[in-house]
Amino acid sequence: MKDSVSEEQSKLLIAVRLRGESTGKPDVRDTLTSLRLEKKHHASIYCNQPQVSGMLSKAKDVLTWGEVKSETMRRILEKKAEVKTDKKSINELPKELGFSSMDELTKAMTKGDVLPEKLWRSGVKPVFRLHPPKGGFKGTIRRPYKSGGELGYRGAAINDLILRMT
Repeated sequence: MKDSVSEEQSKLLIAVRLRGESTGKPDVRDTLTSLRLEKKHHASIYCNQPQVSGMLSKAKDVLTWGEVKSETMRRILEKKAEVKTDKKSINELPKELGFSSMDELTKAMTKGDVLPEKLWRSGVKPVFRLHPPKGGFKGTIRRPYKSGGELGYRGAAINDLILRMT
């Protein structure tokens, strides 16, 4: 039986592109375009589905991903979310989607009650432009995370990286 924390984290994934232009295989470039990760240090959120996991695995040599916590999701939305129109503010987003606060919205998102597509339809751009991490990367961006690098699946450790990049 899963505990509530891991179950909460397993519904929403965040992926960050760490390496620049890939001169490699065209199918990897197409996958990155489909994921909307066309530039270095761009991030996007996805539902944890087999199709998305397959696409992330295909581009594992260029990006890193893991399960996002609600606190990290709140910080990304408050600091890095961009709204398509000038009329809206990101602070108006929870009320527009039927929630009283940003904390409530992010908890519902990480549980899987609010899909990322609902955010995109409400005017939030699907890509978050992040800074390079404060203090630099802990490993090389040419090796997998499990081998002391930064690329590929990293689970809940993605939250530490995202917090340093916002």
